[in-house]
Amino acid sequence: MNKFVPLLALAGSAYATSLSSVCTSSRIRDALPEDGYILGVTFDQDSVTANAVYNSSHSGETFFPDATIDFCNVTFSYTHTGSDQSVIVGYYMPSPEKFQNRFLATGGGAYAIQSGSSSAPGGVMYGAVSGFTDGGFGSMDNDFDDVFLLSNGTINWPSVYMFGYEAIKEMTIIGKQFTKNFYSVSNSSKVYSYYQGCSEGGREGWSQGQRAGEEYDGLIIGAPAIRYGQQQANHLYSNIVEKTLDYYPPPCELEKIVNETIAACDPLDGRKDGVVSRSDLCQLNFNMTSIIGKSYYCAASSSSSLGLGFGKRDSSTESAQNGTVSSQGVAVAQKIIDGLYDSKGRRAYISYQMGASFDDAATSYDSTTGEWGLDIAGAGGEWVARFLELYDEDNLSSLEGVTYDTLVGWMKQGMTRYMDSLQTTIPDLTEFQENGGKIIHFHGEQDESIPTGSSVHYYNSVRQTMYPGKSYNTSTKDLQEWYRLFLVPGAAHCATNTAQPNGPFPQTNFEVMSRWVEKGIVPHTLNATILQGEYLGDNEQLCAWPLRPYWTHNGKNLTCQYDQASIDTFDYNFDAYKLPLY
Repeated sequence: MNKFVPLLALAGSAYATSLSSVCTSSRIRDALPEDGYILGVTFDQDSVTANAVYNSSHSGETFFPDATIDFCNVTFSYTHTGSDQSVIVGYYMPSPEKFQNRFLATGGGAYAIQSGSSSAPGGVMYGAVSGFTDGGFGSMDNDFDDVFLLSNGTINWPSVYMFGYEAIKEMTIIGKQFTKNFYSVSNSSKVYSYYQGCSEGGREGWSQGQRAGEEYDGLIIGAPAIRYGQQQANHLYSNIVEKTLDYYPPPCELEKIVNETIAACDPLDGRKDGVVSRSDLCQLNFNMTSIIGKSYYCAASSSSSLGLGFGKRDSSTESAQNGTVSSQGVAVAQKIIDGLYDSKGRRAYISYQMGASFDDAATSYDSTTGEWGLDIAGAGGEWVARFLELYDEDNLSSLEGVTYDTLVGWMKQGMTRYMDSLQTTIPDLTEFQENGGKIIHFHGEQDESIPTGSSVHYYNSVRQTMYPGKSYNTSTKDLQEWYRLFLVPGAAHCATNTAQPNGPFPQTNFEVMSRWVEKGIVPHTLNATILQGEYLGDNEQLCAWPLRPYWTHNGKNLTCQYDQASIDTFDYNFDAYKLPLY
């Protein structure tokens, strides 16, 4: 018999109960699912914490609008039978009168499995309980790469599977029942279950759609770091291009190439606003050699790493730079954009869209020689050193002897080793689809950390797998009944783009998703807001793939057009692999 005493019995009405009266440790302990609710899981009653938070103000966020919220901040832990690993979960519980029968699972970024207070408020403001987990990594401050190795050469495989998909699945299953108990939701009433995350959080979202499809009604997935074996090693591709071509561009030279590309390709979408909405038209119509000879100048400045992405670098100070764009600099930039091929000319992976910054290609200045040189991208270097070579190291010390074929070999090694845990590219989503689930998948057009084409390729893999034998248009129409992909004009990696400040960003995705799931209102276009610059606050709509944005009437009217030549620029044949690369 369940030990839980219904909240209704305590207060007469769940919605007449104050937050302070229910946000207590004893109340949380009573609302926990029973031991064994998940086979082998035991809850630690003594680990429960609960504190009421009032007037918590959130503004200037990317993934949810400004709001002030009240919630009960809950944590507790559980263990698996036969393991001494303790897993901590956290839940933000809306005030009883604000609860809308919704649960939201959230993920992390880079090697963090959770982003806690950075993501959870985005559920509470819409009446959802928001959940997150430490993955069993020891604390909410520990990341996956902190616990991946037991020692040099020895993988902590339980942590791999927890990070890969199991921890968030467990947090969701536990959280849904805990939510029903806490708010006295009857068995006949539904609690809608959602997931929202970007970058690693996006990969975690796909891990749930692919392996726990029955648990979710809606997935909101941004710029996912799927295809892990390729994605992580790909951060080294720019360095290998520089090494192979024996040219290390000053950062200002690359910045000039980016800015000139943006200026040239901006109007190709029918509107001149400093935003590259059609990187496909840029690829088809712009010749980067036209930038050769243009002068550049950058004042001394400090630079910092990316936020949610895997291309992190430490903060650094750069001296003033000036010069003219060289043919070598353009050759490096073009080779990076072309993507990785092996020595036999077979495609192994893709790169970033034209107009994206070249963060992976950052170089370092040697004040002794007065020359720019190799600066190994930490995300790629750590992946090879720690996750492939199994050394407790944060980066490679050298790329001596490393070629394009070496990089392809690393990609194959990573894909094979982590196929059932981190690769996260299963294209058969039948269970999720048959459960009635819906997906909003978005990706910045100028993402500098995870190639935009990565999302397009997976979308096509799902379309071809779920609807084999059907024509392109018919299978796309069927897929869009429950899965819609949106490319975000000018957006960087899970963020707005300082180089294209007038680009919009889809900030209200949870609201859009809940309307689709709960009311059947289909997002034929995706709501987006300009979050910076002179057009701050203006609203725009994003076209659903494969339709592409084009403005008519002097840039005043948006049309979502079908352009086969543009679509074809996102069609990739990864013939460097014998196995399909979904």
